[in-house]
Amino acid sequence: MKSRILVVDDESVIAENLRLTLEREGYDVETAGNTVGAMLRMETREFALGIVDLILPDGDGLHLLRLLKQGAFYFVAKPFDADEMLMLVGKALERRRLLAETSDLRRKLAEQAAYGEMLGSSPAIKRVFEMLESVASSDANVLIVGESGTGKELAANAVHAKSTRVDGPMVKINCAALPKDLIESELFGHVKGAFTGATTDKSGLLEEAHRGSLLLDEITEMPLDLQAKLLRVLEDRTVRRLGGAKTVPVDFRLICSTNREPEVALREGRLRQDLYFRINTVTVALPSLRDRTGDIPLLAKSFLERFRAKHGRDVESIDPEAYRRLLSYGWPGNIRELEHAIERAVLVARGREITLADLPEPLQVDPSPGGSAPPPGSLEEIERVSIVRALESTGWNKQAAAQVLGLRRPTLYSKMRRHGIPQRRA
Repeated sequence: MKSRILVVDDESVIAENLRLTLEREGYDVETAGNTVGAMLRMETREFALGIVDLILPDGDGLHLLRLLKQGAFYFVAKPFDADEMLMLVGKALERRRLLAETSDLRRKLAEQAAYGEMLGSSPAIKRVFEMLESVASSDANVLIVGESGTGKELAANAVHAKSTRVDGPMVKINCAALPKDLIESELFGHVKGAFTGATTDKSGLLEEAHRGSLLLDEITEMPLDLQAKLLRVLEDRTVRRLGGAKTVPVDFRLICSTNREPEVALREGRLRQDLYFRINTVTVALPSLRDRTGDIPLLAKSFLERFRAKHGRDVESIDPEAYRRLLSYGWPGNIRELEHAIERAVLVARGREITLADLPEPLQVDPSPGGSAPPPGSLEEIERVSIVRALESTGWNKQAAAQVLGLRRPTLYSKMRRHGIPQRRA
């Protein structure tokens, strides 16, 4: 559709010349000579852009811009060059389009607490969802960074599932799990007789990922000489099997992951710099569970439902004391540790409710100073404890604590007042 532009200028010659110039470029243009005329047109039509004179016979142009509910994008002094004006119009419309797309994306993500198999509604994980959504449809290489157990493989699955390669294979290899002398054969394949035990030709994972996606998990554990060979594949888009003479074209989308900080891996010589520049077109950093504690209830409930169905148990809920410990625990193993804790609790629970005694031993140790276990409380008490802990972990920074809890700051203040939590650290 053509973008509709409103030109507001009391100098009719300028307005008409500008209209003709814009219409030659394919824009739908209307003109007005004053504020009243502009308002009448705005009541019946929607305009993508307004070009407004600052001084009008019945008002000021800035006031009209505020009525348009948009800010000024640029100020142009008269007389202006037509080519300059066209360039600015193009930039302003592009900026409006990008803002509209971003707003729509944020709205869609705000309406859901899941992305693929990933769950969460905290600001930290929503930023991840937004990043994954923005890059998934492209063919860019993606590097996913995060501590063990934060869901790097789930993020990779989501990228593949949302991509144009979804109908192709999703091939995965854990570079830390295979012996170093087998990784090359697994990746590149081999021909018969290439080495002792190579009794037949075998395609490698790079070939198998053709027209799909390839996940190299723990890329920093790949031997450096093999990293150099991988770099050549990414540059040439061809593969030669071990012992073979011919090359095979390959077309795959590369997704890498690591639980190490890439900068540290570079300094330690675990990751080639030239390969790093190639694989990190887009880097997605997954937050630890302790940085998104507001998602623990949602995750715990999801795991509870999954494992009660899987194991045929009648466990329906988590008691307040156990819930309080889930919220206060540090979770060094992140979501994977929470998942295993809930599965264990479902299996050993003697009633319909998970108790503190059903949780793994590390969670039964009270992390509070003095080590005395707090008395069991209601859900209100659990909420109060989680708010205090979030405030303590952020140095009583309300904005940061609200983000940790997945709350808006005004909501946090309201809850603090209701629970009698002081505004400042005691």
